[in-house]
Parts: sequence; structure tokens; C-alpha cells
Amino acid sequence: MKHRRMPKRKVAMAGGAILAVVAAGVTFQSANATDSPKEFKAKTLSATAAGKLASTLQQDLGADGAGVYYDAEARALVVNVVDESAAQTVRKAGGKARVVENSQAELKSARQTLTDKATIPGTSWAVDPVSNKVVVTADRTVEGAEWDRLSRVVETLGGKAELKKSAGEFKPFASGGDAIFSGGGRCSLGFNVLRNGEPHFLTAGHCGQSGSRWSDSRGGGPIGTMLDSQFPGNDFALVKYDDNAPQPSQVNLYNGTARRITGAGEATVGMGVQRSGSTTQVRSGQVTGLDATVNYGNGDIVNGLIQTNVCAEPGDSGGSLFAGDTAIGLTSGGSGDCSFGGETFFQPVSEALAVYGAEIG
Repeated sequence: MKHRRMPKRKVAMAGGAILAVVAAGVTFQSANATDSPKEFKAKTLSATAAGKLASTLQQDLGADGAGVYYDAEARALVVNVVDESAAQTVRKAGGKARVVENSQAELKSARQTLTDKATIPGTSWAVDPVSNKVVVTADRTVEGAEWDRLSRVVETLGGKAELKKSAGEFKPFASGGDAIFSGGGRCSLGFNVLRNGEPHFLTAGHCGQSGSRWSDSRGGGPIGTMLDSQFPGNDFALVKYDDNAPQPSQVNLYNGTARRITGAGEATVGMGVQRSGSTTQVRSGQVTGLDATVNYGNGDIVNGLIQTNVCAEPGDSGGSLFAGDTAIGLTSGGSGDCSFGGETFFQPVSEALAVYGAEIG
């Protein structure tokens, strides 16, 4: 059988842990932060080493941990904790302990309050470990009585939440991009995967329905069938290739080269990331929030997303979010565009892999 060469934009992934890289200028000082005693100096760590330490400490700390991030300038792992006993555990392991006001349980409770009392189209919220708060964002459509209602709910949460306004409008980045086509619509392919030893690929769930046929060129012959689509709630879908030819584990960099993808990892606030999509090609930025809830309107609410400041536009949906050679997420939607910026949200790729029992091909 003749093997068809797949588009460069297609990517693969696998398991692994990645830690956040916090922008220069973030400091450890706060009203409740404490510095490590001299006898426990924070270790100098690479991002990879810090990620491994973070995984261990998060298991050891349990409910006493309140989030982690990596300070790239200091090359130190920063671990939020709720008391001095937990801080000592962090210091002894070589991390930078930061005693904060809000516990994970309190921030989770704040998110639930927002869900119960402020489920408004055009809003999102995510936990920011740097500020130790739930950051609530309202797009330009939230105004009048809805803005007043949202403001009141955030105010009741006190120091557990803060409210921001976005100049754009939250929406899924669907319409048709350039990578994959179905029924006149265009999206972008995310990552190539293997499921039961057979080649498939992941894209955004809002791009299509189960049973839809997909092509890699407008008006071209089909290359695969969407077996499952999950949206809202989640935003991912699985397409099975018609032919069983192996597909490359790489992302199109749109400069004549491709980035090989060797694994899949988790996002952390501050992590430097890139996004590849068929409309705006490759763009860079940072992760700004985790476990984000986004209300796109019309009842389309998606939970557990990665929030970033990477720009995207319609047609980029489903495209790959990656850090180095590691797959991180699938483009969902957001506000703004690549002219003036905005927020963009991504479905964690690890969840899609787990749901489908798939792995990097």
C-alpha cells in the first residue's frame, strides 16, 4: 500500500510532566509569604527537575499544598502552602516555600460559588497560583445587570477572587481553518495518536459530530471519520484514519520545518508555550490559568481548560498547543485575535488521551 504523507501540522504526544515558567519580575514577597530559613536553601533546578520535585511534593503535601509554579529567573520551584509545617516539608526537599492565605479547598469553594451564582455567558474563571486567587474574566458582552451581578458575587469572595475585563468576546475558534475540512467547515488537526495500534488524530469537539467525514484539503477526498465528539463539557474529538499508514509525530512550524513531539504533559501557570494552527500558524505565549471554566454562551460551557495569552482566530480550533517537544493541549476558543491579543483556552490533551485510551503514535 502506498503511504500517504500527512500534513506537517499533525502532531503526536505522550505522557510526562512539565512545570510552569513564570515571567521575569514575579517576586515571592506578599503579606503572607515567608522565605526559606538559611539552613534550607532552595535548590537550583531545571524546569524538568522542578517538575519531578513538584509531583513528589504535591503527593506529600495533599490538602496542605496550594499550587506550584517555576520561577525561571531564580531557577527555583515555588510551592504554595497553608502553614509552617508544610513549608518545612517543602524546604527540606529543596523547594521555595510560600505560605499563602487561600487553600486549595477555599479556592475550589470559590469556584463553586461562581458556578452556582454567576453562570453568565461571556465569563471564565481559573486558579492563578501566583496571585493565590481565582481570576474571573468577563468579555465585552457582559454588561449592565449581568456585570453588576458578577461584580457582586466576586466581591463576596473577598481575597479569594479578582475580576478582570476582556476587550474581546469568548467564542469557540471554529469556522474552518486550513488543516482539516468537513461539510464546508475548517478546523486544525491537533495530534496524531494510536488507539488499539491504529492511527487516529485528535481535534476540537466543537469542530464536528460523530460520523462526520474529514479531508486534509478543501473539496478533497476524505482521510478519516470522526468516531466521537465531546462538546460542551469537554472540547475534544477523535478521528480514525481511513488508511493504516503510520502518521508523523510532529507539529508544523510554518517555516518549512516541523517540531517532533515525543510526549504529552500537563500545563502549569507561567509555562512558555507555542500554538500551531491553520489560520494564524505558530504563535507563542504563556499559560496564565488552569482548570478554567469558560461560558461560550447558548449553554456551551466547557470545564477544565488551560488559559493562556497566546492569540488564535477562527480555523485554529483543534490545533496543537505544545512546549518544546511535549504536547499540552488542543485549541478550544477565546477572545480577541492576533492583531490585538486576548485570552485563548485549550483542552488538556492528557484528558483526551485518557478518555480514548490513546497514546502518541
